[in-house]
Amino acid sequence: MSDKDKKAFVLRINATLLKEIENWAGDEFRSTNGQIEYLLNEALKSRRKRRINKNDTD
Repeated sequence: MSDKDKKAFVLRINATLLKEIENWAGDEFRSTNGQIEYLLNEALKSRRKRRINKNDTD
């Protein structure tokens, strides 16, 4: 996805949580924004997987 396909928005976040995300991003050689985007993508993948597994058991 190119930068022009991305939409900017304001995120209000607890200062302590932001600091932890900044440190984590540094550990993984990502920007803070990149780390937040990565975490959101991983959460969505996990949610989709759970939804598929739930439908298989119904």
